[in-house]
Amino acid sequence: MPTNRKLVFANDEIYHVFNRGVEKRPIFTDKREYKRALLALDFYRFTSPPVKLSKFLIIPKDQQEKFLENIKKEFEKLVEIICYCLMPNHFHFLLKQKMDNGISTFISNLTNSYTRYFNTKHERIGPLLEGIFKAVRIESEEQLMHTSRYIHLNPVSSFLIEPEELDNYEWSSYPEFLGHSDKNFVTKDLILNFFPSIAAYKKFVLDQVDYARQLELIKHLTLE
Repeated sequence: MPTNRKLVFANDEIYHVFNRGVEKRPIFTDKREYKRALLALDFYRFTSPPVKLSKFLIIPKDQQEKFLENIKKEFEKLVEIICYCLMPNHFHFLLKQKMDNGISTFISNLTNSYTRYFNTKHERIGPLLEGIFKAVRIESEEQLMHTSRYIHLNPVSSFLIEPEELDNYEWSSYPEFLGHSDKNFVTKDLILNFFPSIAAYKKFVLDQVDYARQLELIKHLTLE
């Protein structure tokens, strides 16, 4: 997929944003790390949270939910998260920029926060991700739908899980699209409105499993 590091992000435009671990190293090694990344996704999509995520987590548990609710009421969004998928050594997001520099600020806050957490936990120093993140502007409704499918199929096309397990892959927005998750931070209707039902979207995604896996195999063969 083509990328453009000099891409200028425009408000109300949608972009496929992705990056991977430096030297292709794992960036998520256990459930706790995936959960931390998802919390950071939810937390940093808003402008200027009053505290960093690490400080928020010190707040007593019974006050954290109210704190998050206040952020969501009082602060504007940097981005709308349309869909996402976290994989062992990379991530994919579909993001709609809501204000100037929204995507760059969101990704910077998210990755800096997560890198500090990961490095502290694993007693390492240095970058965790491979340089500047990559981004592709979505130019049509068809591209939007197909990119969402590509993102949601990633765990299957990469042979991480089997197709029947995709409904419950909790590190992606796909379960939320299907109504199987209580997470509520993606703007899924921007995709689902193109389909007559949730079942139709599920069929749209799963119809491409074999093709996606074939492409993945070919990609690995050409890189060896």
